[in-house]
Amino acid sequence: MRQRCLENKTENVERLIQECVGRSHSKRWIAEKTERLRELMEGWNRQRRSQSQTVALASMVVLLLEFDKQLSHLEQQMEALAMELPEVGLVKSIPGIGGKLAAAIVAELGNASQFQDAKQLVAYAGLDPGIYSSGKFTATSSRITKRGSKRLRRALYLAVQCGIRKADNRRLKEYYDKKRKEGKPYKVVVIACANKLLHHVYAILKKGEPYTH
Repeated sequence: MRQRCLENKTENVERLIQECVGRSHSKRWIAEKTERLRELMEGWNRQRRSQSQTVALASMVVLLLEFDKQLSHLEQQMEALAMELPEVGLVKSIPGIGGKLAAAIVAELGNASQFQDAKQLVAYAGLDPGIYSSGKFTATSSRITKRGSKRLRRALYLAVQCGIRKADNRRLKEYYDKKRKEGKPYKVVVIACANKLLHHVYAILKKGEPYTH
């Protein structure tokens, strides 16, 4: 895509973008990016530039493409190594959690035995609500503390969204629907689902047994 744009070969731009992103983005998103790319190319073609500038930019694009290739190779190696870990297989048994998310969760969590209970793990992830005390008065905030691992929280959020989007994780979807019917805001419910999901992760890792539906 980058090389073709540099050479001003932008026929079938929309099809090229579709091939690059697959099903990860909507048709509307692809159409917006196609229009934006065409606008940028029109501006690029109107600019005056020397041959040396074009050659230098082409060289940078070649380097960038090579870096992308090396990064993809490294990611494939990491995924292959992660699939050999029994913990990844256990977490992957939870509906809605694929190989990459399972590997990310295990990498951030480490050995589950280091946590005394699920609550301690929830606190590590920063998904526990903040508590404020003043004299005899104690109030609990609905906001999470966010003290722990950002990457673990992000992986859990994505796992929740995957689990409830197509109802892949029936138990989680039922819990989500129940909380939404109670009038809870979307973000609050997703955090609650991430908290619940982390309890499931902790349980299967401690027991060493796959998730049961």
